[in-house]
Formats: sequence, C-alpha cells, structure tokens
Amino acid sequence: MLAVRQRAVKQSSCQQRGWLQPGVIMSKLLTNRDLAAIFTLIANLLEIKGEVVFKTLAYRKAAENLEQMGQEARALWSAGQLRELPGIGKALADKIDELLRTGRLRFLDELKQAVPVTLVELLQVPDVGPKKVRLFWQTAQVTTLAELEAAARGGRLAGLAGMGPKSEAKILAGLEALKRRPSKLLLGDALPLADELLAMLRALPGVAAAAAGGSVRRMRALVGDVDLLVAAEDAAPVLAAFTSYGGVAHVLAQGGTKASVEFHTGLRAQLWVHPPARFGTALQYATGSKDHNVRLREIARTKKLSLSEHALTRANGKELLCASEEEVYAALGLAFIAPELREDQGEVQAAQNGSLPLLLERAQLRADLHAHTNWSDGKDSVLELAQAAQARGIKILAITDHSRSLAIANGLSVERLRAQAAEVAAAQHKLGSSIKLLHGTELEINADGTLDYPDEVLAGLDIVVASLHMGLKQPRAEVTARLLGAINNPHVDMIGHPTGRRLPDREPADLDMEAVLSAAAATGTALEINANPARLDLDGSHVRRALALGAYVAINTDAHKAHDLDLMPYGVGTARRGWCEAAQVVNTWTEKELLKWLSH
Repeated sequence: MLAVRQRAVKQSSCQQRGWLQPGVIMSKLLTNRDLAAIFTLIANLLEIKGEVVFKTLAYRKAAENLEQMGQEARALWSAGQLRELPGIGKALADKIDELLRTGRLRFLDELKQAVPVTLVELLQVPDVGPKKVRLFWQTAQVTTLAELEAAARGGRLAGLAGMGPKSEAKILAGLEALKRRPSKLLLGDALPLADELLAMLRALPGVAAAAAGGSVRRMRALVGDVDLLVAAEDAAPVLAAFTSYGGVAHVLAQGGTKASVEFHTGLRAQLWVHPPARFGTALQYATGSKDHNVRLREIARTKKLSLSEHALTRANGKELLCASEEEVYAALGLAFIAPELREDQGEVQAAQNGSLPLLLERAQLRADLHAHTNWSDGKDSVLELAQAAQARGIKILAITDHSRSLAIANGLSVERLRAQAAEVAAAQHKLGSSIKLLHGTELEINADGTLDYPDEVLAGLDIVVASLHMGLKQPRAEVTARLLGAINNPHVDMIGHPTGRRLPDREPADLDMEAVLSAAAATGTALEINANPARLDLDGSHVRRALALGAYVAINTDAHKAHDLDLMPYGVGTARRGWCEAAQVVNTWTEKELLKWLSH
C-alpha cells in the first residue's frame, strides 16, 4: 500500500517544488521527505520505461526508509555515514551525495529526457499502472492527463492491446474521480509543522500565547495552509523569527503584523501577531469555520455588538477586548464551543440551550484495539510493540495481524495465527499485569462476502476486527452486503476503517452508511475511528450519526510500528468532530467492562 501512496503524495510534492520540469535545479536544503519524493519519482519513471523490477524496488525501498527515519540524511551525509542508512548501497549513497552537494541529480535529468516526466501524473488515475502508462505513451502518444482524457473520449484507447470499451469507460471514471480529489494537505503533515512552529514561537521573549488556527485547529482530515497566531505587543521580532526559521524556502509576504512563508517541503504557513488583549477575538476569528463565524456575528448583532478579529464593538464605538476565546463566547451569552465543533452544525444552538457534549479527552483512552506486528506487515515483534504501548500508558493492547487472504500484507494462515497466540502469551507473562494483551486478527471481508477464517477459528480469539481492503469499487448493494454480513457475524467485534478510504488517494467505498451504522448499533458491533491521518475513517459526520443511533465506536491507531501508537490524537480529534463523549467509546472502558463486551 505504501508504494501506491508514494506515487500520489510524493509525486505531488515533486510537482509543488517544480522538480518535474527538466533541468530544474533543486534546493540544496533537501529533507528526508524530499529525497524520498525524488527516489519515488525515479522509480515511477523507471517503471514506465520498463526497467527491471529490482531497480525500481530498490528506489522505492530507499524512499520508504528515508520517510520513516527519525534522523535527517543530511546529518549522516555531513558525518560521512550515508552507507549506514538502511537500504542504501553505494549507488544510492552516491546519488544522495550528489543531491545534497549540488541540488540536482544528473541521472534524474537524463531519465527525464528519455521518459516524458508528465507521464507520472497518469499514475494518479485509479487502475492505471506503469504498464498501461507505457502503452498509452508508446502507442497513442498520450503524455498528459488532458491527452489521456481526450484519447478516452475520442475512443482511441479501446483498440489498444488489452483494452476495450469497458476499460476506456473505467479510465474516464477514474479521471472524473481524480478531479474530485481536494488539493489539500493531510492533517498528519500540517499538524506536526504547526506544533514545531508553535514551540519555537512560544519560546520567544515577549510572546504571551501562541496557537494554531483554521482547519488545523478544527482537526479536519484535509487542510489548507497552516495558520498560526501569536499574542505579543511587539510583532517585529516574532515575524523575524518566523520568516528566518530553518526550512523556510520563500517569504511569500510580510507586513507589520503578518507574514506568509513556504517551506522546502512545499507546505505553507502564515502568522498573525496581535496584542495580548485582543488575542481571544483574533484566535476565534482565525479558527473559523466561516459559517460558524457568520453565526456568531448574527448573535452579536442581536446584542447590538459587532464582532471582528480585533474586538467586540458596541454601537457607541466602544470596544470590548477579549484576551481569551472563553471571553468572546461569554460576551455573546454562549458556553465555550470547542474548536473541533465549529462547523455550523448545530453547535451554536447547543451552546445557547446548554446541550453541548462533554467531549472525549485523550487521557480517557485506555486501550488500542488494532495493531500489527512483524507477523504480518508490522515492523516490531509482539513484545516490542507491547513494551512501546506500555511506555505510553496504554493499559490494553490488541494484536490484530492480517488474516490469510491479504497475501500482500503477509497475512497469517490458521496455523501461524495459532502459533502467534503462544508469542502473545509469552509477552503477557513477561510484562505481567501492567498491560493486558489481547490476541486477535484484522479479518479480511473477502470480495465474495465470506470471512477469511471459519467461525471456529474466530471463536478462539480475544477480539476480531473485520475490514475491507479488496473490492472497494463494487456496486453499493454488494459492498454494503459484505459489511453487513460481517457486522451480523456474532464473532466480529469491530469493523476496522469502515469505508476503506485512503487520503488523499483512495475514495471511500460506496456504502449505504445508514444501513451500516444502524446494523452496528443493533448488534453492538463497534465501528473504528482509524487514527492514521491517511484514513481518519470513520469521519466526523459518520461518527456523529453512529452515536446518535446508539452505536459504539473505537479509536485505534492501526499501528504498524511503535511510533504509530502516537497517532491516537488524530483519532481523538476526529471523534470530537463527531460530538463524541467517552461513554460510547469502547477504548475508555475498564478492562472488566471491555472483556465483558468482547465475550458477548
């Protein structure tokens, strides 16, 4: 799955930086992510060219390793230790050296001359792989998305080898789906940058407060630029520190109280500096959403006030300054509304009548009920992952490696599943009572609707998380029936990432969500909020509906390595967007309560 995401996301990174243009000199301040994007671009071009598989795999593996490294390759390069990078032999080390020394790579420039670089855009189209791209290029002279659409609409693809009218129609449907994709960032890319910048800003002399605003603060799955606000009397030194921060490639704009920058990664951020006495109204305004702010301004008018980012102003022109957001809402006669709720979805009315939810807090979560080890496609052993969970204060961890049909993820046969139980028991014995380990599976819901293990195998597991990975493009009736079949199986405890979406690459399955949520509520089957920023599935709107129907939800990291356990706040943010309180979140229950639910 990683390779697919690299094609779309990292290719997009290359487009943002302009690297797809022949002869472009790249910035010398390349990060691991930049290097990974370049190696993925090379792999894509080599695949389209028809190069032997092992070469393309070497570049993809190197990209994956660079992406997951905690230390920057630049530091190892400076120390002459590039060969110590995992998966980096002499040839790749030489290429990294050339990139970091010169800002360009001769091999990539030559490859772009041999293969039209715009061909990599075609890999974004669903069901279009390198072989098809090569076919379109060499036999139909298609090199861009626009040319592909024109060829498909003109009927020029149906006659190509292995193609037909149905294939051509699928290409057109894929192109339409691609157009619908939002050109925004994953929250998982934007929030870490915001946190890093806020830590720097809060440490500056004279800064009284600093916070993120916009869709980042509202924890939307996809966001635009990173908006930041600072409370300080003197804006100049704050703006100077912001615009000169390491990683800033361009200062896009700068004034007396505001600056906007672009980082070498292509991410953009903007900063506003306001006096501390006005920080509350500024933060409320910058957090949004637009519709929420409109609703607040309407309420302000009923109280003969006007609300702006600077202050509440009375009819006589006298300003009412608010240093905190709580003061803003109180002045309007409202209870404080958490940022995640500010979407004009009834939250203002709830604040007026005292019916706002007591939102879930991260500290209330005790369990992570969906995690993978090196028995399937995870990186760590059962004990290593359990120790990492223990160190993070997790009280209950479920080991749920993939089932047998998902061969691409090294799914477990029944024999391997039973053998794994012994390793889980051994880890439990070693760790004692400080953490409870559950032995389970992420059970594949097969394309024909059957479940990947027989009931007698499922009955012997502590927990069963059933998920869709294949056949996501089936018609609504078929894919919904598959999910309903799993929900109604008495051995299935939870549905993992219910819609199967991957942000921003893969659209969700066309499910009858009302039927799915209602069935889950009726059977007591939990629905997962997958905390991985590339999923965040269920989304907030479906969470809210599920809770209204009486369904349980679970917030899990779907961890594939120890650091993934730190993704939980993304899931909590999504749950809060769904007006989620703790009682219906199975991860908040005590061990006794959780085991009782699992036994039913």
